[in-house]
Amino acid sequence: MKEKKMKKEKMPKEEKEKKLTKGQNMKEDKETSKFVQRIKKKWLIDGTKTIILVALIIMVFLAIHIGMQSLDLTPLDFTQEKLYTLTDESKERVKNIDKDVNIYFVGYSEDDADLSLAKQYKSANEKIIAQAVDAESRPDLAEKYGIESGSTGIIIECGERSKVLTSSDLVTYDSTTYETISIAEEKLTSAIISVTTDDIPQVYFLEGYSDFTLSYNMNYLNVYLQNEITQIETLNILSTGNVPEDCDTLVITSPSKDFDEVTKTAIIEYIQRGGNILWLNAAMAVSADLPNVNAVLALYGVNPFEVGIIRETDSSRMVANSPDLIIPSLGYSKITEDIYSDGIIFANATKININEEELENLNVVETNLATTSEGAYFRTNFNNSSSTAVEGEQTGSFVVGTQLEKTITEANEETGETAIKSTLIIYGENYFISDYPLTQDSQYAAIQVSTYNKDLVLNSLAYLSDREEDITARKSTGTVTYTATEQQDTIVRVIIFAVPSAIVLAGIIVWQKRRRRK
Repeated sequence: MKEKKMKKEKMPKEEKEKKLTKGQNMKEDKETSKFVQRIKKKWLIDGTKTIILVALIIMVFLAIHIGMQSLDLTPLDFTQEKLYTLTDESKERVKNIDKDVNIYFVGYSEDDADLSLAKQYKSANEKIIAQAVDAESRPDLAEKYGIESGSTGIIIECGERSKVLTSSDLVTYDSTTYETISIAEEKLTSAIISVTTDDIPQVYFLEGYSDFTLSYNMNYLNVYLQNEITQIETLNILSTGNVPEDCDTLVITSPSKDFDEVTKTAIIEYIQRGGNILWLNAAMAVSADLPNVNAVLALYGVNPFEVGIIRETDSSRMVANSPDLIIPSLGYSKITEDIYSDGIIFANATKININEEELENLNVVETNLATTSEGAYFRTNFNNSSSTAVEGEQTGSFVVGTQLEKTITEANEETGETAIKSTLIIYGENYFISDYPLTQDSQYAAIQVSTYNKDLVLNSLAYLSDREEDITARKSTGTVTYTATEQQDTIVRVIIFAVPSAIVLAGIIVWQKRRRRK
């Protein structure tokens, strides 16, 4: 008897909690039921009161909507690459700007995605203000920048300096996939920096000696370059006679014919005054006589390029078991520190031959940026389909990217003169940032497949142009954005606003009919 009594008295703790929870739920259900009944009796019993209730609900909804807009909160971004969320890199680049910057979205609505992105700059720097305006309320802007009534434009203004963008400037078009790709953040950040920076680097692309140009075979790179804080121009030395004095970096792409004497002399003079060069050299399929080209390379201790391509045997250092699509190992440097070590893809790369014994005599210091694995080999016979090295083929680790800093004159403490140095960054590749498909069966270029390919070349340009703050891993813009047409926008608005209103109205009509039947 005592044992039974003890069992009765000692109820398990879990059972007590369940009963307590059940009791609370029943109490809450009763209170909810009372609230619903009160609404039914006091508000839904009368048609006028029902309409008032619906109006109040709509007013509350609108008040919340307006209140949320006034808070200027960052919108939720569900895109894979966070295209509508300002990156930390952009915030870092604009946070120290001490000038007032106004970004006017002329003719845009308040709910525009690009405007929402631009408003996020204020969280990094309160001096940067983005707002939507119309040509009627700001005729001064429309007249000053030539924006006609009914059209749109984006004005980035800082004092007397300004830059105007169009909506088409914020996207790029992939002709292979027919996709529209957003580059809004890159464009806006670049524009903000350009109107607040007094010194913008000048980069020239040498023309007349290569099949790789910004307008032919390197259109993707050209788009990415427009997003950087640089002024890009092409250079024909046969027309100018020299490399312009304002040239911060000269870009030379895969010479397929030899430099003329005028061009060779002009480039050497440019080097002697401390000019920097980015050199991209694709693998050679046939032998070419390039004495003037080789004379320029020899100033940095680079021997002539040989006919042949590098192939890999290490499966972890190649793409999709394709020996000619290599993934080079990156050396640590300012240029590569933010790039994913396995993120670069080189297609048909060639080896860079450095005359190590001459570097000291040439006052050149070498820093390797990209190398192959020890299992790589250099194929010179393109008719050989073997996936391994054959007799006579060179094997081992090859340099496919290097930085060579040449001291032209030493610093002089007595006269106060600083040292004059010229830096050559050279890659044994050009296809990695070209428009050529990665493989015969692919519609994508290497620069599209690997977003770090563009970072490698853009970081190299930033380093050579003495803009280390621009060396970073940039946001990928490979996610497709969607812009609704006017008709599609109308349909969406009907679904959001008209359909719920119709349902509420239909409910009131049905309720009134049932009430009359009673």
